Amino acid sequence: MSKLDETREFIALGIAVLTVSDSRSLADDRSGDVLEARIKEAGHQLVDRAIIPDDADRIVNQVRAWTLADSVDVVITTGGTGFTGRDVTPDALEPLFEKRMDGFSAVFHRISYDKIGTSTMQSRATAGLANQTFIFVLPGSPGACKDAWDGILQYQLDYRHRPCNFVEIMPRLDEHLRRKQG
Repeated sequence: MSKLDETREFIALGIAVLTVSDSRSLADDRSGDVLEARIKEAGHQLVDRAIIPDDADRIVNQVRAWTLADSVDVVITTGGTGFTGRDVTPDALEPLFEKRMDGFSAVFHRISYDKIGTSTMQSRATAGLANQTFIFVLPGSPGACKDAWDGILQYQLDYRHRPCNFVEIMPRLDEHLRRKQG
């Protein structure tokens, strides 16, 4: 099973958080607050945090800008993953993915199922890689954000996590680009 290797030094990542909502502001963004607190408690740096409405173009523009910023290693979005007409976050972001992370959705739904049963099917949580930046697209509820962070992200974003983690492969995410140049 997984464990932390205390002989390895923790590596802090730069993380940006985007809340997608037509009705929330920073004052009442509980899901963004959950993610911000957990990011900081883990020792990572919250590089930026924003709230934008359920608008595909604005979602893409914000996330793309973060993936191009040297200070951002990870983008986490919350909100807009359901099935209503306004829920467009996965539809907006999946075309940006150079590589999809199907395992994230599978593990997220397994964790979520243990807490909310078949209602987990109402989320289109997804993840992928764009511009050597990990992107995680979470539902908008604080509980879903807790489940994703506590059950997946805190481990995979920790270099000390064994047997493997995302941090240790980060230096190799662009090797396909380097091969083309050389």
